[in-house]
Amino acid sequence: MPTVLITGANRGIGLQFAKDYAAAGWDVIGTSRNPDRADDLRAINGATVMRLSVANPHSVDNFFDELGDRQVDLFISNAGSYGSRDLDKDSWIETLEINTIAPTIMATELKKNMAGSDVKKMVVLSSQMGSISDNQSGGSIIYRSSKAAVNAAWKSLSIDFRDEGIAIGILHPGWVKTEMGGENALIDTETSVAGMMQVIENLSLENSGEFRVYDGSTLGW
Repeated sequence: MPTVLITGANRGIGLQFAKDYAAAGWDVIGTSRNPDRADDLRAINGATVMRLSVANPHSVDNFFDELGDRQVDLFISNAGSYGSRDLDKDSWIETLEINTIAPTIMATELKKNMAGSDVKKMVVLSSQMGSISDNQSGGSIIYRSSKAAVNAAWKSLSIDFRDEGIAIGILHPGWVKTEMGGENALIDTETSVAGMMQVIENLSLENSGEFRVYDGSTLGW
């Protein structure tokens, strides 16, 4: 069975990914900052729960030590933060670490775990708010900039990883009813994840590095 690694899998979109991939017969590795509190994730039959705080270098080192040479076929970088709505420097730096730097470093470190895979796909959950061309309302500078930055970084990864046969997906999950998205959001996690799983299924080296919505449509940078 193929293995999917999902960061931030203890709730929301990450948890839905874990449930749906497990139901589809995948081995699931789900990460959480507090595995002891990740009851819903631990309840998934066959799921392995691993401790990881993506912006903490010590935690990342421990995670990769524990992961070892275990093969990973699909990496879904889901862990994220909205950050402050005000221009607070510390929050901006922290949000960039979580949303931009950590996913990119994780992807680079995971290349070796994909060497023997026949799937070789990596996906980062970005946001329509990271689209510069789509920005007509302003605001949310910290979050927007972190997602625009991860788009740029992962577009480069799609070029850098091509020779290894690794396809890169950059996905907008939609406005989803989660703790971050709020109750006024337009779609539920089931709809978002089902759509993204289809986009991931269709991901290949031919469309690697494209910025896509959960429904398969493309977004402008």
